[in-house]
Amino acid sequence: MKSFLLALQFLTIIPARIKKIMPGDMARAVAYFPAIGLFLGLALWLTSHLLSLARIDPIPSNIILVALLIILTGGLHLDGLADTSDAIFSGKGKADMLVIMRDPHVGVMGVLSIVSILMLKIALISSMLLYTKGIAIVLMCASARWSMSFAVFAFPYAREDGKAKPFIDGTDRKIFFVSTFIALVIVLIISRAAGLVILGITAALAYLANSFIKKKIGGITGDTIGAVSELIEVAVLFSIVIME
Repeated sequence: MKSFLLALQFLTIIPARIKKIMPGDMARAVAYFPAIGLFLGLALWLTSHLLSLARIDPIPSNIILVALLIILTGGLHLDGLADTSDAIFSGKGKADMLVIMRDPHVGVMGVLSIVSILMLKIALISSMLLYTKGIAIVLMCASARWSMSFAVFAFPYAREDGKAKPFIDGTDRKIFFVSTFIALVIVLIISRAAGLVILGITAALAYLANSFIKKKIGGITGDTIGAVSELIEVAVLFSIVIME
């Protein structure tokens, strides 16, 4: 329960009020990342249903859903996307890229990446039927959070220290197995075989994106984990639109 609450506190703005964190608690929280994705997805699904009952037009409704996800996550992953984009497209070396990621200022590429991702999410959700939209939102949130578990298990940390280091250092096969099992249960219940396809696409894209980042900066960081999760969310929505 403590690990789940820690995951909830880390991935959302909801305070878990954990008084004492022991070594290893943060790594064990990685196992519950997909469950937090399920929580976020169901919250958005319920909101979508309520907006539909209130007869809110689809586009304003979908903008509200995307904005709500930003609010619930505190914009954490979008911040990582902006920092990663500024670094990767800077054309500089590894050391300079890592410095750019910690710069509190957002550059042109960072702003463009955020705008592009948000526009794509709204456009893709708006192109779905109401029933499909609910399923897509849950799959999007759960798959993207599982991609974080995959990243911290499969790739090294690019810095000597940082907020994500405790997650990466302590995540072992058992933790990753539990995370994957939870993700599989979620996608199978929500969408059966189609859910497995989505999780497979997520795994492939997460591996390719994180491998590319590793070549650039020697590993992953908290920013790049967030950035890849944002890309996965769009990829999941795009895949569902094609499948629909």
